[in-house]
Amino acid sequence: MITTRHFSIQQLAQAAELLRSGHLVAFPTETVFGLGANALDATAVDKIFVAKGRPSDNPLIVHLASRDDLVRIVRSVSAPAQELMDRFWPGPLTLVFPKSSIISGSVTAGLDTVAVRVPAQE
Repeated sequence: MITTRHFSIQQLAQAAELLRSGHLVAFPTETVFGLGANALDATAVDKIFVAKGRPSDNPLIVHLASRDDLVRIVRSVSAPAQELMDRFWPGPLTLVFPKSSIISGSVTAGLDTVAVRVPAQE
């Protein structure tokens, strides 16, 4: 997760502005560096597939800053998923949920589910 320990406030603000403007940014997580876009901007999401040469039938993972943001992008959370979130989030665990209509098919490769992760902050 990008933190002020790794980047200045100005660099974080620049990355946020790039995301809001439909551009891509690279960011570290606990396991890999990711190439990210605003998951609510289908045009920006499509740029990830082009930049990486990623097949469009390979869904992306949506990274959230907080599990509080989950309510916007999923339709429901099962009891087992809630238990896993309580135990392992934030952290390197990706869970799959029924997606809300706010998430485009570009993110999910046309599936009715969305993969979500809340990386740990350092």
